Amino acid sequence: MAIPAAEQTRCNDMIGIFGGTFDPVHFGHLRPALEVLERMALDQIRFIPARQPPHRDQPLASAEHRLAMLKLALADQPGFVMDDRELRRSGPSYMIDTLHSLREDYGVDRPFCLILGLDAFSGLESWHRWQEILDATHIVIAQRPLADQRVGLSPGLQALLDQRRVRQLSELETRPAGHLYQVEVTQLAISATAIRDYCRQDKSCRFLLPDTVYEYIQRSGLYKF
Repeated sequence: MAIPAAEQTRCNDMIGIFGGTFDPVHFGHLRPALEVLERMALDQIRFIPARQPPHRDQPLASAEHRLAMLKLALADQPGFVMDDRELRRSGPSYMIDTLHSLREDYGVDRPFCLILGLDAFSGLESWHRWQEILDATHIVIAQRPLADQRVGLSPGLQALLDQRRVRQLSELETRPAGHLYQVEVTQLAISATAIRDYCRQDKSCRFLLPDTVYEYIQRSGLYKF
């Protein structure tokens, strides 16, 4: 897949990778991502909706609806990029496959940063071919201020954190993958499940997600059943 000219930048700029079902996308996704983008001075964050998430229930909204909502949510934010490669790929949406696909597009030298919340990182060992993840990307753990990064971690992940964690952002820029880095972000207690429940109960979910996404849900009648 050719990289659009508008997205071509100098080869060492860091790319953030943010996966999820986005069913629907909401401020609990968008605000932490914006803080990571700005605090780490990333060139961009690529939002990659999963077609068939391997670790959770299948999305209620179709791929087309989720993509349309994500496009609306990202439209006015420089540095936020929608990436539909998992929706175009059949089978389970394994992150290791996505990282290899991105490497084919951007080359082996571009620093990648896979953005995970602390809860998601604590489940890393259940991921498909998880041991290969750090061969393809850095991992950025986005956590609330003063969070204990070891709560809920297995001994193996605690050891991985001790071995691979770096404290200087500059250390991520010197190699394309392999490090763990922690960044404090504002974590909003918003869940897609709650939003879907509000819609099913015919209650307003305004102020939990962008107005454009809220209006799309209303027009499309999503999550009513």
